[in-house]
Amino acid sequence: MSAGDAPAVQPDARAAGGRPALMLTLATVGFAINFWAWALLSPLAPKFKEALHLTPFQQALVVAVPVVVGSLGRIPVGALTDRYGGRVMFPLVSLATVVPVLYLGLAGQTSLAGLLAGGFFLGVGGTAFAIGVPFVNAWFPPTRRGLAVGVFGAGMGGTAISALTTVKLADAGGTATPFAVTAAVLVAYAVVAVLLLRDAPGRVVPAESLAHRLAATLRLRVTWQASALYAVAFGGYVAFSVYLPAYLKTAYGLAQADASDRMAGFVLLAVLMRPVGGWLSDRIAPTRVLAGSLLVVVAGAAVQAFTPALAPLGTVAFLSMAAALGAGSGATFALVALLAPANKVGSVTGIVGAAGGLGGFVPPLLMGFIYGRYGTYALGLALLALVALAALLLDTTAVARTARRAVGSRLLVPETAAAEPTGHRGT
Repeated sequence: MSAGDAPAVQPDARAAGGRPALMLTLATVGFAINFWAWALLSPLAPKFKEALHLTPFQQALVVAVPVVVGSLGRIPVGALTDRYGGRVMFPLVSLATVVPVLYLGLAGQTSLAGLLAGGFFLGVGGTAFAIGVPFVNAWFPPTRRGLAVGVFGAGMGGTAISALTTVKLADAGGTATPFAVTAAVLVAYAVVAVLLLRDAPGRVVPAESLAHRLAATLRLRVTWQASALYAVAFGGYVAFSVYLPAYLKTAYGLAQADASDRMAGFVLLAVLMRPVGGWLSDRIAPTRVLAGSLLVVVAGAAVQAFTPALAPLGTVAFLSMAAALGAGSGATFALVALLAPANKVGSVTGIVGAAGGLGGFVPPLLMGFIYGRYGTYALGLALLALVALAALLLDTTAVARTARRAVGSRLLVPETAAAEPTGHRGT
């Protein structure tokens, strides 16, 4: 540790009273609201396709642009959160998201170019994930971080809010209505965040430049290991939440409404299991939770490759994978909280979050290509089983060794010295 470094001071939740719980609640609500905004275009894509005579590729592009921008945008936003804290970044991102939401609601729906431009800036809402993980992580001691970050991660259910309300609001009051409602909620949250949100006492503020911190983050082993695991766990969740209705409709002949309801059940179970994965990681180690989760995904994907009857075997396979992908996503960020240096949690989170978001777009494209070429989804699901198996081997070998070394070093060195932050203590 250099002479100018200050130790990371871990807040004591008992000394701070109920403030950690309040901060966790505010962060989770902010994450959910920003994800609600981030996902506004997807439910309305069929309406836009019909109104603007879009091709299937153009429709897919409208949906994909905000997701890709939101995923990549997590990298700089996570690093900025390390520097400025969640108290600044949560209201800033929320207010910045209001602009494209209002643009899309009032003017951007009249052309493909308008939808793409609005969708590009709508991606800002998807970066909120990279704010919340370092913010929440700093408020809780190591023994409770897995559960805390897992609870925060359940805010990804904001996409379900969008799926359940957007079309209904548009049908009731016009296409601009869901955008106006979401913008109002974003503004209200930003005001609440300014008034109530506070960074943890003793938060470490890095002094290096953004480029220097990102370069240093890319040299960390945990960055690449967690990115690979999250690309499978959260990427698998995203892929199924996007592609499952089409799969069920094509493979089993379900009606669109029935397929969408089953997809909602898949999403809900995954969201609920995310904090469970974090909670288990606090007790039996993140790598073990990941190993169990990935093993379930391997088995579920292998079974589903044979397209069994939907009741009961197919349903069991999909729900098992939903639970496993949710728990595995929670365990991945429990691993980040365990292994990432205190002053780089945001930077690591940004890169890992980007990997997860982008990982969700490869499987749907691949599944569509395989079905178009061979008339079956079997090969795509078999590939998912193999990828999950590769992630399982990574987790039980290299990642487990990294975790053992980190835990061993912290048993020998006090935690306040082991973090080796660079910078000064925040106020």
